[in-house]
Amino acid sequence: MTARVLIVDDIAANVRLLQAKLEAEYYETLTAPNGRIAIEMAIEDQPDIILLDVMMPEIDGYEVCRQLKEHAETRHIPIILITALDGREDRLSGLEAGADDFLTKPVDDVVLMARLRALVRLKQMVDDLRARESSSRRAGLTDQAVYDRQISATGNVLILDDNARQAERLMMQLGEDHRCAYETDPEKALKIAAGRVDLVVLNLTAKAFDALRWVAHLRTHEATRQRPVLAIINADERKVMLKALELGVNDVVPRPVDMLELRARARTQIKRKRYGDFLRNTLDRSLELAITDPLTHLNNRRFLDHHLNLAMARHNRGAAEDVVSVLMLDIDHFKRVNDTYGHDAGDEVIREFARRLSLNVRAIDMPCRFGGEEFVVLMPGTDQADALHIAERVRSQVADTPFALADGHLLDVTVSVGVATSRGVGDSPESLLKRADEGVYEAKQSGRNRVIVRAAA
Repeated sequence: MTARVLIVDDIAANVRLLQAKLEAEYYETLTAPNGRIAIEMAIEDQPDIILLDVMMPEIDGYEVCRQLKEHAETRHIPIILITALDGREDRLSGLEAGADDFLTKPVDDVVLMARLRALVRLKQMVDDLRARESSSRRAGLTDQAVYDRQISATGNVLILDDNARQAERLMMQLGEDHRCAYETDPEKALKIAAGRVDLVVLNLTAKAFDALRWVAHLRTHEATRQRPVLAIINADERKVMLKALELGVNDVVPRPVDMLELRARARTQIKRKRYGDFLRNTLDRSLELAITDPLTHLNNRRFLDHHLNLAMARHNRGAAEDVVSVLMLDIDHFKRVNDTYGHDAGDEVIREFARRLSLNVRAIDMPCRFGGEEFVVLMPGTDQADALHIAERVRSQVADTPFALADGHLLDVTVSVGVATSRGVGDSPESLLKRADEGVYEAKQSGRNRVIVRAAA
């Protein structure tokens, strides 16, 4: 797994040493001699990882880290602080500034590469989502305020430990920032992790179960694959730590546990998880908006075209059960409603019609707004007789009860419906819709408020 790494250090010899190590592992490297240039390069070049020295002139590494994490274009880039400082306060300062990890010089090369691989995996997972979120933001579908609310939320933390007393201590400390629960049974914990959990704190030194195997199971299941894991390790068990990172543990904290460091690392993981959730939710919302009519909340023409093409392709492969019917519905005298009562009243009629339509078709049917006062219902696996029956039910439910407007007016509304059913190999989506449209035209010409079936020629 390769990536582009930005090395930031004011000492040229340190930069060259890191460059040589990283390029030997096939990483692409960029370099910056100070914090100001590093910030500019991070925004412009979008590296996958930043290795950042703490002790630099003008702007120290902590301040660079803070600025990068506050900037919308760089907050997603993982940062590893590398420094000769090894005090507790130094580590906490780095983590509080938003760093994803804090390594001390001389750097253990194997540990560094393991941390790089783990963070690159996370970075690559969100890159595609982030690109799509950017498109949504340009379209006005997301804003900064929504993002800020997402990342500032309190997290749900699950602690898995075979030592209940130790788990309770962890829960008491983390409970000052988050909602916490603990579990001593790994099977139960796996099920809980599939729910609304933002972080798993795992005792990797547990004796009652194999914690590494539990991580492997967590990463195997779709529902838990992206769940962040912060593992508690014995500081001298280097092989266990490397294996844990290889299996997908996101971060580690050594025993004896510094509770402030634990809380800082937990916050970092939860923020990163919240950012991923934000991107996925934004993407889901964008996709929904792309196929949903905003007035009626029915599916739109784009959705209909896609699913009608799929249904007709199955039908043309010749399976008898893949017969397709469509209803085309046009509200009668709709222009008169707009002209008499105004466009707001017209919108009310459209919304109420969509509601009645949705209530009177089946779960497998796909009601869509075709445009204006026209609607189409795609009915997979439905023959002409069943389609006609459903069309009559919709027509009567519209005509039998007046539409109540917000101003108190009651309107009698009717609909003309055309029904068409696929006719076998060679039929097309366009010809199916054309036949249904011809049925609507005939219904209008013969008095409206009726259903006309247009059989294949």
